[in-house]
Amino acid sequence: MTNVPFETRVSPEDSFIGVLGLEIDELVDVGLRTARLRVVPGVCQPMGIVHGGIYAAIAETLASMGTADGVLEQGKVPLGMSNNTSFLRPVSEGSVHAEARAFHRGRTSWLWDVEMRNDDGKLCATSRVTIAVRESA
Repeated sequence: MTNVPFETRVSPEDSFIGVLGLEIDELVDVGLRTARLRVVPGVCQPMGIVHGGIYAAIAETLASMGTADGVLEQGKVPLGMSNNTSFLRPVSEGSVHAEARAFHRGRTSWLWDVEMRNDDGKLCATSRVTIAVRESA
């Protein structure tokens, strides 16, 4: 990222992204972010399936990063506002593949739909995420 209007306090590899082991793909287009997460015991709940909070974290991470792609150079910052995640199918092995698409890119907020699928391409969770866009402090 260029012209970041704030000081980064934690490197991505030392942040929640690194703790999760989330592998974020390179930016291809503003308004689209993709990533994948290997299913390991640390992202599962005691029944051995991916914890619901992990899906919500993936969704908010991609929506926040995607919004940052479009607003940082304008001297603005993204801030999570709302995250509604629904769980459709359990995942207990392989990887979770996530795709976040912005469907509204406004002056004060961006809205995202995020789909998370298993290795077979079956939909496992969906999220609708709202990211506020604010002036940098």
